[in-house]
Amino acid sequence: EPGAALTVHLNYRRPFEWPALLGFFAGRATPGVEQVTGGGYYRTIRVNGRPGVIECRESKGRVRLRMHGIATKDLFAVVRSAREMLDLDAPIDDIHDVLRKDRHLARLLRDRRGVRVPGAWDGFELTVRAILGQQVSVQAATTLAGRIAARYGEPLALPASLSGRGDITLERLFPAPEKLARARFNRIGLVTSRAATIRRVAAAVVSGDVHFDDSQEPDKLRASLMAIRGIGEWTAEYVAMRALKYPDAFPASDLGLLKAVDPNRKLNT
Repeated sequence: EPGAALTVHLNYRRPFEWPALLGFFAGRATPGVEQVTGGGYYRTIRVNGRPGVIECRESKGRVRLRMHGIATKDLFAVVRSAREMLDLDAPIDDIHDVLRKDRHLARLLRDRRGVRVPGAWDGFELTVRAILGQQVSVQAATTLAGRIAARYGEPLALPASLSGRGDITLERLFPAPEKLARARFNRIGLVTSRAATIRRVAAAVVSGDVHFDDSQEPDKLRASLMAIRGIGEWTAEYVAMRALKYPDAFPASDLGLLKAVDPNRKLNT
């Protein structure tokens, strides 16, 4: 039916700490592309060349996924990507069995049962965000991502099923690799070296030297990323963890991880 949204209810393995996951996305939502409002996560997507919007919210023990502007034939692909993005199939019991063997982690686990590793809708978009986040705050990286989306992202009109929603501010698709491979990034506030790294990554994706198919060996993705000047071990591990859902990925130099393990540790930034 034209203008109607498709709705699917997604089961998940319990426990599931939805507020923590939603808070993570809220703090990193690219303006114009992603938004957290009214207890739901919204983002623009492109599936088989067609733009649309997905809406995710937890309700009565399941995640309600509403797809606006999405063709019925693309339903399976969108559901699969959404499940991975929200880490709904994480083997929670197995994870808890391992983590509770460590005294420090067991204590944290009691307060955060059901916490997930947030995935990513798009591997290239995540990699750009990771590059933007090198040596700057999450808030600064989010601001830069919004500026890049506003300048280089394709404008998007809200699907009819979201029309009249004054609280929804989505208006762009995240820029495609082809667009950023030749972007100048002038007057955005991005340092020259970081801009060059994003162009190199985009060009590698366009050429096929880097791809984010989750059927590949994680070591292959990490190696292909680290072959690009400006991409270090932290960025490669972070992308493997979230884009490929690789359970053994470990960005060991992450400042947040180091601070969580030892709150009194003095970190060199």
